[in-house]
Parts: sequence; C-alpha cells; structure tokens
Amino acid sequence: MGSDVTAVPAKDDLAVRLRPVGEADLEMFRRFCTEPGLIGLDWSGFRDPGSPARRFAADGWLGADDGRLIVQVEPDQAAAGFVSYLSGRYSGMASYWEIGIALLPAWRGRGIGWRAQALLCDYLFEHTPAQRIQAGTHPENVAEQRSLEKAGFQLEGVVRASEFRAGQWRDGYLYSRLRDDPSPWDRSGE
Repeated sequence: MGSDVTAVPAKDDLAVRLRPVGEADLEMFRRFCTEPGLIGLDWSGFRDPGSPARRFAADGWLGADDGRLIVQVEPDQAAAGFVSYLSGRYSGMASYWEIGIALLPAWRGRGIGWRAQALLCDYLFEHTPAQRIQAGTHPENVAEQRSLEKAGFQLEGVVRASEFRAGQWRDGYLYSRLRDDPSPWDRSGE
C-alpha cells in the first residue's frame, strides 16, 4: 500500500499522509519536550530538548524496534503531529507493535488522528509480520477512544495502575487491532 505516500481524505478538504521525519520537524519535537500541556494528558514533565536531534542523527527516527512518522496534512504539507511505534513481545514469536499519536492542538478534532493511526497500522501490517497492534489511552480521553475505534481498534479492557501521571498512579484502557480485523476504510463513511 505504501502508506508513506498515500493521502487519505479528511474533513475540511484536507488529506492525511505519513512520511519520515525531516530535520525541519525537530522543532515540533522540541516543543513537545518543553511546553507543558502541548501533548495533553501525556505530559510527564520537561524532557531534554536536544534528544530529538540526537535521535534523528542516529537513525532518522526509523529504528527497527521503534520510531516515529510525521502526520502530514495536504494540500499545504503541514506537519500536524506524529505517530509512534514501539515493538513488544508477549512470548516466543508473539511480537506486537504499540502505537501512539500526538497532534498539535490546531489539528485536533478534524478527523486526522484516526486516519493517521489507521495508516500507521496499514504500514506496519504491510512491512512487518506482526499479527497485533495495540494502543493505550486514558479513561478520560474520550476523543482518543473514538479515534481508535474508527481506526479499527477494539477495547480489550482496563490496565490497572499502568501510568504515573500528575502525582498518582492511574488506570489506562488497552485497545488492539489484529491483522485480520476489518479495515476501517471499508466502513469509515467519512
């Protein structure tokens, strides 16, 4: 399918595509490291603003076990945020990907997030043998729950005390999409 070149229609006559990180994107990554609240509920304190450039220099954020791709909005080629992927293994050959997304506030609520996450799943299923892709979210993040469901994910359950945030341990929701699950493109209606 080649998700890195595929544009998928979204609201407002915009289209969404994924592409590799470029040097111009590093400023956005620095902002996520240093601007409280920009990343929403996932803010976990200040981070080294130089780390994105070091990672980019090492492998362009395209590691074998983890990485990031830019969510680009067409036709203006704006970087709306990024999607991430991290490998995991339950046992033996049961490897999976854990994905995430961070959109800049101006791009939220416009149908971009679910499309970007669905494109990332298509990309990972096409280029790796993983059977499972999973994503976690916060119980209070209803918008992300809807986004994951539109992207073809199913709620598996509550993961108790899975995250330390804002001074306390908090539960999370775990979603998954399997290689054989129906494509969200067949039922999107948008």
